[in-house]
Amino acid sequence: MREKFIAGNWKMYKNRTEAVAFAREFRKLYEYSGVRAAICAPYLHLESLKGIFDGTEIKVGAQNMHFEDEGAYTGEIAPGMLEELGIDYCIIGHSERRQYFGETDETVNRKLAKCFSTSMLPILCVGEALEERDAGKAFQVVERQVTAALEGISAEKAGMLTIAYEPVWAIGTGRTATPEQADEMCGFIRKISEKLYGEQTGEKIVIQYGGRVKPGHAADIMNMPQIDGALVGGASLKPADFMKILRYVQER
Repeated sequence: MREKFIAGNWKMYKNRTEAVAFAREFRKLYEYSGVRAAICAPYLHLESLKGIFDGTEIKVGAQNMHFEDEGAYTGEIAPGMLEELGIDYCIIGHSERRQYFGETDETVNRKLAKCFSTSMLPILCVGEALEERDAGKAFQVVERQVTAALEGISAEKAGMLTIAYEPVWAIGTGRTATPEQADEMCGFIRKISEKLYGEQTGEKIVIQYGGRVKPGHAADIMNMPQIDGALVGGASLKPADFMKILRYVQER
């Protein structure tokens, strides 16, 4: 049975003082409740978080990485730089990277392949925009993104993957997908994975939902049969809120 996995994505929030304060408070609050936990933070905070979370089961992730080992790529971060810090996860292909920084299905595929060549595990983000959903193309778009991202990825690697379904229309818009909508798409992603790799590998892939996941309705999302976890944005910025989401069973 797949272990539930909830990851926080801080995006471009928190200075160093705030990040350290969060980590110290969260470590005091944290109790493993059968749910794997990770914080994906800006690069500047990763070393601090690794140090503070040392000795706990709290994992640390980056929000992006380059697909080359090194080179003249000003402003980028190489995968080896993250590996040296002992980073556990890396978000690949977040919708904001696609929207604002020109990431394509091709670059997402290259980053995913590179991440799998390291000690880190990827969290692959997919999801449709509002106009694509309204045009009835949501499933077509997500299938294209998943299939393109996994091009050339072996079944062995794919079995270690986390896929986060984040409908773009539910990120920072005040709108939220219903649990039923989220579950339907996560189930569809499972079917795509099984079509690509077979049922045995497809069943290993962890499929998260992301898009305004809050403590008050986390249980409604997490208890849907096709959803294995969540990629949490704003609610991961406060230790108590994030811990409530991790304890969604008790909080219901």
